[in-house]
Amino acid sequence: MPASDLTLEGRQVPGFTVPLHRALTEPILLGGAPRLVAITNGTVSAAIGLGLQQWMAGLALWVGGHALAVFATKRDPDFASVLLRHLRQRGWWSC
Repeated sequence: MPASDLTLEGRQVPGFTVPLHRALTEPILLGGAPRLVAITNGTVSAAIGLGLQQWMAGLALWVGGHALAVFATKRDPDFASVLLRHLRQRGWWSC
């Protein structure tokens, strides 16, 4: 039964509904990618581009990595946490 149907003689039940802000349910994104993934991608790309003086490789890694992260985020907003959990529990369910 939807929450809008829970009424008391045609009125809303007092105290039944609570406002829920979007910030509590949506992941934090930077440019469409999860925050941790975007920061890690930018740091690794900057280390390659500036530290190793391979700026074309760093730029290509940054653009490609960010595009891949945005694509994965559009498919599943929680892909980063799922991927980390998968890597951490790799052999748990294997036969």
